[in-house]
Amino acid sequence: MHPTTSLTQRTTVLLVGALLVLLTGCGSGGEQNEARGTKQAAPPVEPRKTAAAPAGLPGMPPVQDPQDIYAADRPGMLSPAVKNFPSRVYVPNTNSNTVSVIDPATYKVVDTIPVGVQPQHVVPSWDLKTLWVNNNRGHTLTPIDPATGKAGEPVDVHDPYNLYFTPNGKYAVVMASLDRELVFRDPHTMETRHTEPVSCYGVNHADFSADGRYFIVSCEFSAELLKVDTEKVKVVGRQRLPFEGAMPQDVKLSPDGKTFYIADMIAHGVWVLDGEKFTEPALIPTGKGAHGLYISRDSKEMYIPNRGEGSISVFDFARNKLTKKWWLPDGGSPDMGGVSADGKVLWLSGRYDSEVYAIDTKTGKQLARIPVGSGPHGLAVYPQPGRYSLGHTGVFR
Repeated sequence: MHPTTSLTQRTTVLLVGALLVLLTGCGSGGEQNEARGTKQAAPPVEPRKTAAAPAGLPGMPPVQDPQDIYAADRPGMLSPAVKNFPSRVYVPNTNSNTVSVIDPATYKVVDTIPVGVQPQHVVPSWDLKTLWVNNNRGHTLTPIDPATGKAGEPVDVHDPYNLYFTPNGKYAVVMASLDRELVFRDPHTMETRHTEPVSCYGVNHADFSADGRYFIVSCEFSAELLKVDTEKVKVVGRQRLPFEGAMPQDVKLSPDGKTFYIADMIAHGVWVLDGEKFTEPALIPTGKGAHGLYISRDSKEMYIPNRGEGSISVFDFARNKLTKKWWLPDGGSPDMGGVSADGKVLWLSGRYDSEVYAIDTKTGKQLARIPVGSGPHGLAVYPQPGRYSLGHTGVFR
């Protein structure tokens, strides 16, 4: 064979081979990328990211659902610690120095318990086993056994206007309103562990962040809010509300853990606060004398009793607005209370009318109006669903 012919043939074969390889690569690669998929085809699909629960305060029960901090408060989700307790409504009568006990099945007072001077709130303990009556001017806490309804020996505690518990159960936090102190105590013996002086007047209500690492406190008599580091037991922020003569009351965290709501009985509405940034809050007008804040069992709504006009405003979290307003027939002074274990009834004390209201949470209809002692205040519906109590009249998570 002629050398030139041989070279030409070899060159032709190489070119054809290269072309076949190139065509095969393009054809099979494109076909597999579109139809079958190969390891080097489309980039891998990233798994859907779910919101992680916030790293909680050491010792705090883990957050069940970061999208709903009240996920453990659904109807029927009673802790084993409370399952055998009779269903009752405990009403502290501030001027009568008694606690009226109501059977919610009959809407009747079934017992009246003598307690100390000026009982303000009935507060479930962190472990759910005890109800503490805050005898503000008697400077005592009266324990009630919710299994029997019997009161125990009072414990000496100075100026206990209100009572909370840190989310890890390490401390009871006494809101010493006139003493101008937050007193961190042993949650069982109530012995003082730390006293944190405050510069504002009238510390009274609070709620904790989703991770439990801080809490927001309302100062009733100086129109201020405090931010407190739970672990360090120190005030780390303070601000005055942008309303002349404001009087902040109950504090409640939104189900998604992003927003604090603070009722204000002089501004006649609810302040909306970013707790993380602790910037100036905005006001949602609700009604005259807005006082308490209570979350529905499905975490969709918040009930806001307006004490000065006898009404209850209903706030829709998803729609971020007020959607309903219920008026009590014959007026009244709806104040503090709680939602029944099944979520069907909102119980509120009538602060200036010596009565308690039972309200249907679907229709807003008044189901009962029950006479009690003088000056009924922070009533507790018990038992309620939840793993542990943060205090007040029953804030459960």
